[in-house]
Amino acid sequence: MTSRRHLPPLWLMALGLVAVAVNLRTAMASVPPVVQTIGADLGLSNAALGALTTLPVLCMGVFAPLAQRVAARIGAAGAIEVSVLCVAAGLALRLGGGHVWLLYAATFVAGVGIAIGGTLLPGLVKELFPPERAGLVTGLYMLAMMGGAGAASALSVPLQERLGSWEASLGSWSVLGVVGAVAWVPVWRGHTRHRAANPHVVAPARLPWGHLTAWLVAAYLAVQSVEFYSSLAWIAPTYRARGWDPTHAGYLLSAFTAAQLVSGLLAPALTDRVHDRRVLLVASSVLGLFGQAGLWLAPGGAPWVWAAVLGLGQGAAFALGLVLMVDYAASPAASSRLAGMAFLFSYGLASLGPATMGAIRDATGGFDAVWMSLTLLMSAQVALAFVLRPGLRKVD
Repeated sequence: MTSRRHLPPLWLMALGLVAVAVNLRTAMASVPPVVQTIGADLGLSNAALGALTTLPVLCMGVFAPLAQRVAARIGAAGAIEVSVLCVAAGLALRLGGGHVWLLYAATFVAGVGIAIGGTLLPGLVKELFPPERAGLVTGLYMLAMMGGAGAASALSVPLQERLGSWEASLGSWSVLGVVGAVAWVPVWRGHTRHRAANPHVVAPARLPWGHLTAWLVAAYLAVQSVEFYSSLAWIAPTYRARGWDPTHAGYLLSAFTAAQLVSGLLAPALTDRVHDRRVLLVASSVLGLFGQAGLWLAPGGAPWVWAAVLGLGQGAAFALGLVLMVDYAASPAASSRLAGMAFLFSYGLASLGPATMGAIRDATGGFDAVWMSLTLLMSAQVALAFVLRPGLRKVD
């Protein structure tokens, strides 16, 4: 067992972790409530607007394997400090969002930071915190990430009204990035001392492209990610198109993200009692199917219910996907390899979701076809959930 005497107190590391994690979804969640205003100001199509949510997701896939190499050179905690600074810089650059090229460049910079931080934080939790605290800390990490998304979607329009422009609203979230960077400094310094006292070699490992189980996990996460990021991008615009004011459309998106706080914490806890993950996987996917179908077939009937049910399903589905990366790995190193492949494939594919749905909206003139497409896709998630049985061969 390695020495822990060089590390900061657990409460200080947990505080730094929360301060970083809260920044991992704000770049995406802050855009949809003001996306129609952005489109009107800049003359962008729905497909181009969808790319503002798509680009960070694409970065999360493309740069996930690179994150491990950066960590091998400067340490995982150092890499996370770089990541949160990238997020802060990218969000600050959105203050110049009146220039289309700068808006997309800023989103790319933030996306690179999100990719590095999101890939490395779960592994660092296992390294820095005692095993008996890992579950609690992981819950805090999920809570902070989803809470940041909920706050960003709820406050984007009020901030636009208070600050006078959508550029200022989007750029204001850089303050959280600065707070995260400052709060992470003690963890970074302590981890540097910890690495020096407990040296070990980090060798790049090949991703398990030839492993059937890895492909099943990656496919499940890909469908789930397409569903989540497409819903995140288009729930608020759908109801703005139905005559809702921007503030209430943003609150509806917050109901979607807030519901994930509950299921994202509850579902992993239930895995301690439910050995066959298909029970939870299928249940969460069916919840998502009901939510998507409601938004398609009865959008005006009970929108708050549809958004909350969809959020419950998606929050549980994502959290269970992270559990699968441990279940189907024979060792911690194998879990990292599986995660690298799954994130690369799933986020790479998911990056096409919001823009594709925006193109469908442009082609059909409405959102019915968007939610129909997502409902049919959710059926594929249900089918994949049935396939992920306990006896599948593990990645080794």
